[in-house]
Amino acid sequence: MASWQGKTEGQKKRQESGKLIERKKRGEHSFSSQHCLKTEVLGFEVDTVNSVQFSNHTGYAHWKGQVLNSDELHELYEGLKLNKVNQYDYVLTGYTRDTSFLAMVVDIVQELKQQNSNLVYVCDPVMGDKWNGEGSMYVPKDLLPVYRDKVVPVADIITPNQFEAELLTGRKIHTEKDALEVMDMLHAMGPETVVITSSDLQAPLGNDYLIALGSHRKTHADGTNMTQRIRVESPKVDAVFVGTGDLFAAMLLAWTHKHPNNLKVACEKTVSAMQHVLQRTIKSAKAQAGEGNKPNSAHLELRMVQSKKDIENPEIIVKATVL
Repeated sequence: MASWQGKTEGQKKRQESGKLIERKKRGEHSFSSQHCLKTEVLGFEVDTVNSVQFSNHTGYAHWKGQVLNSDELHELYEGLKLNKVNQYDYVLTGYTRDTSFLAMVVDIVQELKQQNSNLVYVCDPVMGDKWNGEGSMYVPKDLLPVYRDKVVPVADIITPNQFEAELLTGRKIHTEKDALEVMDMLHAMGPETVVITSSDLQAPLGNDYLIALGSHRKTHADGTNMTQRIRVESPKVDAVFVGTGDLFAAMLLAWTHKHPNNLKVACEKTVSAMQHVLQRTIKSAKAQAGEGNKPNSAHLELRMVQSKKDIENPEIIVKATVL
């Protein structure tokens, strides 16, 4: 692992966690304003760059704020370089709406990897989702080729949902076999670890469960591959949350760091922690809304601070199946 800024020589030995630069959207009155919490409580030093700074997340009817452009991102990074504090173990990226900004992210990741060959880049390729069986993009369509041709090839871990995995590969997923083949296609593009965070596939446990699928491929020195594949079935929650993708990617980063060769355990801890957060959130939301009333966006803000212990040490309530 790379040395941490400001550590003594004794502290520069292998750390429990690493230093992370995280580029995320930020809404001041929202879950996203707490986006560092999940990685910091798991032992990471986090430097955050906000790709957008909004009054609140876009799940509300209205929002105000600013969008960071590629020149502004470059200026921020140059400041880190001038002070020689641009030494990182991980990069985590999520939502953005601008192709030039995304291309600048790739340039920065490549530069960081040149100075630390062990740096791990975790990318949540936020582009769209499926609603009632139909998929649609909620970012400009010209981001797709940038993600596909530039971002994914430099990423080590990617966390698309089913629709985003289909966009990146140009292949539809109708069965679990299709999903496994799509993950193989994504491996071939670059990432060692691929997790399809949600899908509309039929869960063996029944209609009340949501399927996520993961694949970790390690290439040995002789050129042979070893692949671990898993399925995770988690209970569906009857509510619409904002920030679950951010939460999943950040916790997967942390737990794959702690369990680098065991995707099963990393995903079990990630999904179990998410279930604790979501269940606490929906319970609180219903109480705030009052009996007989539907919770609104404000009620459904993820209860991150209240879930700190579950993020740090989640009770495993969701088990993964090795495929």
